[in-house]
Amino acid sequence: MQPTSFWQTQWNDSVPIRAHAGPSMQEGDGRPPVLAPLRVLDLSRLLPGPMACRHLADLGAQVLKVEPPLPGRPGLPGDDAAYMGPGEDGVSHFYRVVNHGKRRLVLDLKQPEQLDHLRALVREAHAVVEGFRPGVMERLGLGHEALRALNPAIVLTSISGYGQQGPLRLAAGHDLNYLALAGVVDQTRTPDDGRPVFSHLQIADQLGGAQTAAIGTLAAVLGAQWTGQGRWVDVSMTDAVRQHQVILGTDALADGRSPQAGASLLNGGVPCYNLYRCADGGWLAVGALELKFWQGVCAVLGRDDWAARHWSLGEAPGSEGARALIDELAALIARQPLAVWVERFTGTDCCVTPVLGAHEALFGRAPVTLAEGMQRLTAPALTLR
Repeated sequence: MQPTSFWQTQWNDSVPIRAHAGPSMQEGDGRPPVLAPLRVLDLSRLLPGPMACRHLADLGAQVLKVEPPLPGRPGLPGDDAAYMGPGEDGVSHFYRVVNHGKRRLVLDLKQPEQLDHLRALVREAHAVVEGFRPGVMERLGLGHEALRALNPAIVLTSISGYGQQGPLRLAAGHDLNYLALAGVVDQTRTPDDGRPVFSHLQIADQLGGAQTAAIGTLAAVLGAQWTGQGRWVDVSMTDAVRQHQVILGTDALADGRSPQAGASLLNGGVPCYNLYRCADGGWLAVGALELKFWQGVCAVLGRDDWAARHWSLGEAPGSEGARALIDELAALIARQPLAVWVERFTGTDCCVTPVLGAHEALFGRAPVTLAEGMQRLTAPALTLR
């Protein structure tokens, strides 16, 4: 399907969304971006849908973000994300990062003539991505069957908290709610008082929503190239997160109950896979899950007598012996500041790393300009060679 002058005109007349002035994609070998022919209409807002479409834009897709006009703020984005957090010129950095590499077109879909405008774009698009509550697209006259009538090969990707079917389909929710229902929040409890803790990474929005939607969209577009028929990609963020609970799920299935905090192999129940506070308040992440790595840790610490006290040799997760060794190792790590332990483990093959603060992890230790920081935040998540 080749675009006509209509798509090209709308693309050229739309407003580019940029987080920085640098390149949108990594330097290649002269070949065009892998998704350069792909045309996507992004009707979504906030985080999951926009991030899914940014993944596609990172790979070269033409992503046209369609937003409603904002009363009283002509020329500014009609997405609430544009006004969440710090920014410049009235637009948040968050909005610019998740929509970097797209172009923005303002259409009021409640107006018949502008709805027709979008329908004309659908005829030349490969995919439409939306994140409204179930039923909204139908009320707009843009449901799956309506889009198929315009373009039989079109892919509609609908991202919602609980999917298009089922008793919760119309329920409101956010990342925390989806994680709570998917069993993730229950597994982020502290071993001492059992209190759940927050993740500042929106796991359901990003893993359940953005990643799943991007994969589903690409799969359906590929299928349409073979068959000429599009698909409706129904993404439930809660279900997508739940389906990734493979280790937790198999443990719970075997035990007949939810793993308790600090009692399992991967949630703090063994000394070889744990977090330890250092003398200066820093934290050391020990991920020596396999026996050979644990033996390496013991050698660095000068405690070869601990080498045989490993889960694979019978020291069961959460057992009295495992807890005792966790306490012993914690006491040892607490004697020195983090920098000392980092130096001692540098160059070893032990799976031991510092727990970096968010700023250092994202931008390094040296000061960075706003432009440099934004460029790092929009770097593609993968490299195609």
